[in-house]
Amino acid sequence: MAATRLIAMHLQKNRSIQQCIKDRTDYAENGEKTDHGEFISSYECDPKTVDGEFATAKNEYEINTGRTPKEKDVIAYQIRQSFKPGEVDPEEANKIGYETAMRFTKGKHAFIVATHVDKSHIHNHVIFNSTCLDERHKFNNFFFSGIALQRLSDIICLEHGLSVIKPRRPSEREKRTTYPERKSFREEIRAAIDAALLKKPKDLEEFLKLLKEEGYEVKRGKYIAVKGEGQKTFLRLRSLGAGYRDEDINKILTGEVKHTPQKTAGKSYEPQPKKLDMLLDIQEIIAKGKGPGYERWAKLHNVKQVSQTLIFLKEHGIRDYEELAKIAGDASAKFGEITTRQKALEARLIEIAALKKHIINYSKTKDVFAEYRKSGYSKKFFEEHREALTLYKAAKDAFKQIEGPIPKIRELNAEYEEVLKQKKLTYAEYKQAQKEMKDYQTAKYNIDQFMRKQTHERDEHQRNRSHPSL
Repeated sequence: MAATRLIAMHLQKNRSIQQCIKDRTDYAENGEKTDHGEFISSYECDPKTVDGEFATAKNEYEINTGRTPKEKDVIAYQIRQSFKPGEVDPEEANKIGYETAMRFTKGKHAFIVATHVDKSHIHNHVIFNSTCLDERHKFNNFFFSGIALQRLSDIICLEHGLSVIKPRRPSEREKRTTYPERKSFREEIRAAIDAALLKKPKDLEEFLKLLKEEGYEVKRGKYIAVKGEGQKTFLRLRSLGAGYRDEDINKILTGEVKHTPQKTAGKSYEPQPKKLDMLLDIQEIIAKGKGPGYERWAKLHNVKQVSQTLIFLKEHGIRDYEELAKIAGDASAKFGEITTRQKALEARLIEIAALKKHIINYSKTKDVFAEYRKSGYSKKFFEEHREALTLYKAAKDAFKQIEGPIPKIRELNAEYEEVLKQKKLTYAEYKQAQKEMKDYQTAKYNIDQFMRKQTHERDEHQRNRSHPSL
């Protein structure tokens, strides 16, 4: 995983642009932190002269655009990328930093990547010029750019087989004002009993002697009680819970039962099994792929596609396959329902338009039909007025399908406008539902493909072990 931040570097009062940049780049390129410069890389600039090159680009920008730098103007940006201790080596960390900078700036800004190895956690200092390489534009620090950078960093970490930070609810986050809770006296006594029983005492007397050697006072009576350092009163063994009571200790010493240290001694419930975390499981599978065969593995599983899917699921708080399947199914059902509604509205618009046409045609041809009837339905008259009489008959057939009185044109116009309005509103809902369905169905498909290939490889491996000659 990599915790990633985007930091704007401003022009300081009474200092030149080059001096401000040099302060940051000198710290980033510190030999004691980068193993004498071994873990420094750059793009479109020389790390040794980066401050001068950045300043020159800004001078050219001023000439090309006529804009002069203002006080506290942003002259460069720093990406700080910190990795989980022991998860990545300096070479790979530098490659990840370079790739992150290149993809985030789209190759339009010069930058350096300095990987620091002086702390337990390897971290990158990426500094890129706020001025573009064309010396006519500047970096657009858009709204939520820091979130976009973290998302990009997560995707690249996954592509390299690293883990990503698991999102936690506010209630799960640690606060600076809280401290680790001290073990209770009962927990300490149970730990002392566990240690004593590991030495396999032959009887109760030897067991109690071991407790005394651990600094506990022992009081014998109907029930055994002990008192350790800091305790104000004696605590009976029977208050320690199952496995630590007087009768339990006697049975363990006589060999009737086997002692199993219990962190939850005395609790009357069984802890619920922890729900499997699909995202962490897949991240572990990706991480195991690292090594000589990682490139083949990444190609086989299309690791970039899977990485983007994992980030999508993490952002939407989906960490369980059953939940993903349900949401994908619900999204498809919702899209189907909206599609049906949209088609019904479209059909009604067509019906209204057709009915309006029939009413207008009827109005235009009813006099012709009246003459036709007066002619005794003359064939000659029909041939002379075939088109008008055909339109009249079509209108009458359409009217027969209507229950109740035939609506007026103004009523149909009002209904048409209302249905059209509903259709436009439904269309926005339709497009949103379509996108959600596509996103969730694609995520489910990618996870299904990934796990199917994983299962196939595992089965193939087991067959090869069972039948090595095949």
